[in-house]
Amino acid sequence: MTISTAINIHDYDYDLPDERIAKYPLAERDASRLLVWQGGEIAHRRFRELPELLRGDEVLFFNNTKVIPARLLFRKETGSLIETFLLNPIEPALVEQAMRAAGTTTWACAVGNLKRWKDGQTLQRELDIDGQKISLRATLASRPEQTVRYDWDGTLPFARIVEACGEMPIPPYLNRSAEASDRSTYQTVYSKREGAVAAPTAGLHFTPTVLESLKNKGVRLEELTLHVSAGTFKPVSADNALDHEMHAEQVAVTRENVEALAAGRKVVAVGTTSMRTLESLYWFGVRLLENPEADFNIGQYEPYSQDPAGLPDLKMIAEKILDYMSRHGLKELHGNTQIYIVPGYPFRVVDALITNFHQPCSTLLLLVSAFTGGDSWKEIYRAALEYGYRFLSYGDSSMLMRG
Repeated sequence: MTISTAINIHDYDYDLPDERIAKYPLAERDASRLLVWQGGEIAHRRFRELPELLRGDEVLFFNNTKVIPARLLFRKETGSLIETFLLNPIEPALVEQAMRAAGTTTWACAVGNLKRWKDGQTLQRELDIDGQKISLRATLASRPEQTVRYDWDGTLPFARIVEACGEMPIPPYLNRSAEASDRSTYQTVYSKREGAVAAPTAGLHFTPTVLESLKNKGVRLEELTLHVSAGTFKPVSADNALDHEMHAEQVAVTRENVEALAAGRKVVAVGTTSMRTLESLYWFGVRLLENPEADFNIGQYEPYSQDPAGLPDLKMIAEKILDYMSRHGLKELHGNTQIYIVPGYPFRVVDALITNFHQPCSTLLLLVSAFTGGDSWKEIYRAALEYGYRFLSYGDSSMLMRG
């Protein structure tokens, strides 16, 4: 499978007035609107009606990552304010291990006001956590890589430190500061595993009531993990979208996840992050066919090097992965993915996608275009704009079904 040598990013532009960007969520998560696209037909529903749209023989995959308050602010003695925005952990390298680290951890960061922070200089901030006085120190370990070492007193995990002093990293296009309410509203009701710096926003519409209704209908619910990185907001600046460098993100998939894929149900991805995880898992299985001890590290264009006609079905791939996990005594599989889903991508896992409405000229819009085919995305977005849908992270939702 090969893709074209060029994808003009300007073909994925559309006019999004600022007033159509939802700056705040609705008071009731499941009161949001739901645009349903199935094989070219469009219908307009409410999100709480989602269980009515499913037959009961599907499996829904949710990304249970939890957004961390990733903006950590320090003030120098001179009064200058330094912001460190957590991007990727360096030591320990796994996000969840870094969040559990006690005493010290090192991260790659985006540093605001970097020029006022000297190499090796340590900044300090005093915290009061449940009556316990703690000094949090940040040292610029490397200016070129913008790596920061954090040290603190005691045995509290880094997740608790960040929770006490960090600010929520709400999307930049909201054009407002984070507020106390964002701590809960910019988080899915099923978030569990700290490590994301952006929410898997398709999941923000789910409520316990909707989840219970899905279970009662017979829909299987599965949770996997992709720790969303700040790269999700990185614009495609190159005219040829294929020149864009896709960001890498850490994923975790359970044995139950893989067994659900092997069972043969229709697969519904809740959000683009769940889709990227599931499709990446398939290509890991393809790697195992070639090398039984292959690593789970999917490159940006790796899927496009394969001939779809010669690839096995999902059930065979799932069984291959289960065999790998059994041989290594694994209940959970950890990996990294840089997968870049653009028009021409050969989908192998996902049958339907629940997703919000995305920014013009973004990698997420390219993914939607790839999934719906041709110019279908234009009809979907034209209808959403015409019927007054709210856009982006705190906006309304869509359910896209290929069959």
